[in-house]
Amino acid sequence: MTSSSNASVTDSLAKTEPKPSVQPALDAKTVDVAAHLTAGKDIVLEPEEAARIRRKIDLHLMPLMCVLYMMQFADKIVLGQSAVLGLFKGANIDQNQFNWLNTAFYLFFLAFQYPQNLALQYLPVGKWMSFNIFVWSIALLCHAAAKNFGGLLAARAFLGICEGAITPGFMIVTSMFYTRKEQSQRTGYWFLMNGSAIIMLGLIAFGTLHITGGPLDPWQWLMIIFGIITFVVAVAFWFFFPDSPATASFLTPEERVKAVERIKVNQAGLENKHWKKEQLIECLRDPKTWIFFFISAIANVTNSLSNQRQIIVKGFGFDLKQTTLFGTVDGAVEIIVIFCTVTSATYWKNGRAYSAALAYAVAILGSILVNALPNDKWGLLVAYWISITSIAPFVVVLAWVGAVTAGHTKRISTNAIVMIAYAVGNAVGSQYWKAQYQPRNHIPWAILSACWATVALLILVLRFYLASDNKKRESEPHDSTYDNVYVNEKTEQGEEKALKVDKEFLDLTDLQNRDFRYVL
Repeated sequence: MTSSSNASVTDSLAKTEPKPSVQPALDAKTVDVAAHLTAGKDIVLEPEEAARIRRKIDLHLMPLMCVLYMMQFADKIVLGQSAVLGLFKGANIDQNQFNWLNTAFYLFFLAFQYPQNLALQYLPVGKWMSFNIFVWSIALLCHAAAKNFGGLLAARAFLGICEGAITPGFMIVTSMFYTRKEQSQRTGYWFLMNGSAIIMLGLIAFGTLHITGGPLDPWQWLMIIFGIITFVVAVAFWFFFPDSPATASFLTPEERVKAVERIKVNQAGLENKHWKKEQLIECLRDPKTWIFFFISAIANVTNSLSNQRQIIVKGFGFDLKQTTLFGTVDGAVEIIVIFCTVTSATYWKNGRAYSAALAYAVAILGSILVNALPNDKWGLLVAYWISITSIAPFVVVLAWVGAVTAGHTKRISTNAIVMIAYAVGNAVGSQYWKAQYQPRNHIPWAILSACWATVALLILVLRFYLASDNKKRESEPHDSTYDNVYVNEKTEQGEEKALKVDKEFLDLTDLQNRDFRYVL
């Protein structure tokens, strides 16, 4: 609490008089959106009512979030599926150019990540994501018209730019609507749709193999089908997805207040459309920001497994149709491991780090088996499926970022840094799958093992750091600095008065509010 902004808040509080009507009030920019919604209201939220509102939120949010995340992942990896459907010949590219198409996606994602996160702070979250999905669908359709590397590169560039709004946007929305305990599970729900995307992609790809005649190749049909579906999702998202609990049309005015009150336990507020320099500085100085950065970067060096999976399985000795159908099993395995890991992280007390590390241990076993087993295609296939557990820990990490970061600008900035690391890792990851290492890819699999072991260790280090900070905070006296804060609001009678605001809605960061406790 060393910034000038914090000092001004403390000074105003020091001058506080007992009577709210003459209380010096904070500027509207200082407090959270939720503060304006709840200021001066005496809200009593019974557990049954809180559960009812949560179910209503789930009903309206989860289907749209799950469908969109399924489509964005399918659209992103459709290039990898196309690799065994004639893409190399149809678009006149080789393995090296294919790798660069994957890398280019993440380079453009990287370049536009911070602008995308700033847009998410200043603009309505749901509407901005909808616009990006619309552009995304057009770019995907353009893939089918590409006849060379340059054409595919241009289309991949727009996909990379647009994806920069989706995962950070989902992280923000999840933290706005759900408690910290619920966030891991809800993040898992929309992230496990990656597995559903793989199943759907495999089945539709298998269907395109049976389209004979006509001017289009199977890989072009795949691009067109997924482009059209994504376009429909963009339209639905624009009309039905809310921007925040404070404006959600599916909630009554009274329910909006209760929805905001429900997440007060997060001590992280709702949102604030005003960018705060001091929160950005705190984000950059916070050690946990950089631990998350390295976890995200190294974990996603291995994410290239998603785009290479069809080439890997085909290299085990399976034919084209078998390789395409086995992709559906990849998706089923991914759904199972993500569900098990996020469920464990939710209900295992202080077990987020342990759940993630355990999943990585299983993945390392799978990668070692792929490298060590003889050339038996069925044994290699099972070992490869075991390694898919590596996808689950990053889901826990994404939810963890929002659960331990308070202050809207700080949360936006932290999300941006984590997603920049995500882009860096993915951009690097596409480059070590060289044609010279095929079909067994011993060196790439050794890289996967080393990365997974490193990330598991970093996650345990993060847990130790957060637990140590919690112990320090528990030994400190209650932080009363922000217990009596007022903001100018109009009463129901139309009079402007200084109304008391709960400190959970003051847009404080986790370091400003020493009563904040990190979840482990």
